Amino acid sequence: MAAATTGAASGEDSDILETPILDAERPNLLQKISEEGGYAYVRMASLAALGDFRAAEAAREMAWEQLHSGPWHAVLPIWRDAYSMACLHVARLHYKDGEFKEALRALDMGLIMGGTVLRKDLDSAVEKVSTNASAIWGLSEYEGSVKGRPLWNGEDCSEAEFLRVLPIRSLSCKVVERRSGLSLEGFLCDYFLPGYPVIIADGMAHWPARSKWNDLNYLKKVAGCRTVPVEVGRNYLSAGWKQELMSFSEFLNRIQSNNCMSLEPTTYLAQHPLFDQIHELRKDIVIPDYCFAGGGDLRPLNAWFGPAGTVTPLHHDPHHNLLAQVVGKKYVRLYPASVSENLYPYTETMLSNSSQFSLRLTWTAWT
Repeated sequence: MAAATTGAASGEDSDILETPILDAERPNLLQKISEEGGYAYVRMASLAALGDFRAAEAAREMAWEQLHSGPWHAVLPIWRDAYSMACLHVARLHYKDGEFKEALRALDMGLIMGGTVLRKDLDSAVEKVSTNASAIWGLSEYEGSVKGRPLWNGEDCSEAEFLRVLPIRSLSCKVVERRSGLSLEGFLCDYFLPGYPVIIADGMAHWPARSKWNDLNYLKKVAGCRTVPVEVGRNYLSAGWKQELMSFSEFLNRIQSNNCMSLEPTTYLAQHPLFDQIHELRKDIVIPDYCFAGGGDLRPLNAWFGPAGTVTPLHHDPHHNLLAQVVGKKYVRLYPASVSENLYPYTETMLSNSSQFSLRLTWTAWT
């Protein structure tokens, strides 16, 4: 009975990851891949479906090369689906051999880099692998020197330390209003439509994330073995900046080792649809009603995790944002749209939303 309540598989299906959508769509997907010249991939994927692990890895590598053959927006959607297919084959074979971490990594890669057609198969496979892995590993997999230690204790950087690295007179101008109990009508009429920023003081007090996400053991228990994309370096405009893939547990250990004066390259999980990938974390937040005040659909729901000292370059986004600071503190500097040209935006298309003006260098000159 205990095994049944945890969702652990038993009998003949215990070592099988079901992929009903892949089973139904495989002929159609392989035909489309063939039409794009992917004959070698089709041959390897067909062998992978029969249990050939080397063929599964070869198919995944072929699809990976196609994903990196040019700008991301120019990649044909069928090759993203091909990558998802290969990841499912690789994960299924790892899972059959009891290699749960390797299976989860393959599935996460499919979620991060793959297409949409096989998304439900990837999600259900993650759930099954995670359930069975948790039954074996338990919390001990994530306990150790960090047991009982919060991610942020509120004392990492005092206000005086912040002021030493921020522009002169920072935190002294109370231009942005702080509101409690703000109605939707008040938000829409007083701020959204006129285009004024506002701090909503009590909009997320009921979120489970407010307490859970400051607990390292909790984060590692629900997401420690999941693979996430992170940025390494001062920011995306800096020399030496790069992107890496690592486990969420490794990422948490790395950002915890940083502090305000750390000389190590900053590691930052930025603008990633984490909640689409890791559903357990999505359950800890509630989308505020304010997001729907202006009508239309909700834009992407992304997550940012980073250590003290993380700085995002001066930039603007193409849509409105509602920033929810769950753990720690963040300094946000705003400029009106009327002075955009004076902030020297890059002329290159890829960076046209970012400023050439380095606040960090300017702050150094001022101080």
